[in-house]
Amino acid sequence: MRLTQTLLAAALLAGPALAADGTGLDAGDLAVAESLRGKAMAGSAAWSVVESLTTEVGPRLAGTEADARAVRWAEAKFRAMGFDKVYLEPVTFPVWLRQRERAEVLAPFPQPLVVTALGGSIGTGEKPLDAEVAEFANLDALKAAPEGSLAGKIAFISNRMVRFKDGRGYGPAVGARSNGAVEAARKGAVAIVIRSIGTSNDRFAHTGTMRYLPDVPRIPAAALSNPDADLLVNMLGRGQPVTLRLDLSAETREAYTSHNVIGEITGRELPGEVVTLGGHLDSWDQGTGAIDDGAGVGITMAAGALIGELPQAPRRTVRVIAYANEEQGLYGGKAYAEAREAAGEIDAHQLSAESDFGAGRVYALRAGVDPAAWPVIEKIGEVLAPLGVVTEAGVGSPGPDVGPIVAKGATWAQLAQDGTDYFDYHHTPNDTLDKIDPKALDQQVAAYAVLAWLAAETEVDFGRAPAKAAP
Repeated sequence: MRLTQTLLAAALLAGPALAADGTGLDAGDLAVAESLRGKAMAGSAAWSVVESLTTEVGPRLAGTEADARAVRWAEAKFRAMGFDKVYLEPVTFPVWLRQRERAEVLAPFPQPLVVTALGGSIGTGEKPLDAEVAEFANLDALKAAPEGSLAGKIAFISNRMVRFKDGRGYGPAVGARSNGAVEAARKGAVAIVIRSIGTSNDRFAHTGTMRYLPDVPRIPAAALSNPDADLLVNMLGRGQPVTLRLDLSAETREAYTSHNVIGEITGRELPGEVVTLGGHLDSWDQGTGAIDDGAGVGITMAAGALIGELPQAPRRTVRVIAYANEEQGLYGGKAYAEAREAAGEIDAHQLSAESDFGAGRVYALRAGVDPAAWPVIEKIGEVLAPLGVVTEAGVGSPGPDVGPIVAKGATWAQLAQDGTDYFDYHHTPNDTLDKIDPKALDQQVAAYAVLAWLAAETEVDFGRAPAKAAP
């Protein structure tokens, strides 16, 4: 449903003169933003978009047939939601496929374990790998192990991720997943298992990508569920050698080309200047990718579509991007940034934002913009305040797929979400639609619609990305 002509007329009559506060926004602009906020809170399209994606496509491991279906789905969804321009941009990457994954303790207390291969891992070969386990409290402890001390053993990193609203426990913990295999191989290990990088005590293992280095032997890498990691710690605490059997099969195939899927609401006066929103279209293969990142796709599509329903488009173009293959290396975000750099379009990006932290409500607005543009951020924050959103200066960071273009100078905004339970479900079979509260999605759509509308309507230049959040 479009905003009524009466509402638009009232907004335009509210004050054609630009505010003298450095925001480049008048009372009519703010009235439209408030109307977008109210309409989203009354019920947005976000939940139905996520329901459609998780039902009709499901898991979307990059490079699979489901990935191709997701691209077709996103293109059709953008068109159905009324975006003026919808197009695909190619993104090429190697394809990793999970096959067999099992683990069990052979001695001294035989038991099966819940395990999952880490993305990018090699397998154990044609037969299982049996070896003694050596435990390390964290990645630093593994790095400190003597050279050759793990010859013939399976390294086990047992550190547990700490739960925080803003997810800051992820950074200190995730190094075990990203770099553990390299460090274990350097010490002579034949494989590595880690405690899942997650906060849940459900018996699900959390996958996620890992890395090899060209000059270090490649060894199999897997994650245990938190309860199974506890079990292994308890066994090792008995003081007897623990023998683990790991049986993994996985393969990496040659390069595949997927696509970033892009929908635009074309600006009425400055169509070459863009405000971008987005989320990533791919997911891991275990759940249905509802919170990671079907929610982000649904939120940003719905926010863009609300702006597209206005009788008058904003001055600048609003561009919504469903990024390809974020999970295995930010391929979509990198390809997007490289294409804009090649075309000389970095400066055309006035503000970039991303939703990739689940389905929790937004609680803070942060930004990395030129200090001269900070009054616009504060004005946006005033319109967001009724949603329970506070404006925070000097903190925050861009999203993962926005990061590559920010590294090239583009400015960014962050709508920080409550991620208290995000890492309970992250990268597990439990990432499913039932974890999403539709009203929480509506609140996020309201926040993204306000942000995008006001950033695209002002004529203030947001500048180049500062070294840290402004002012």
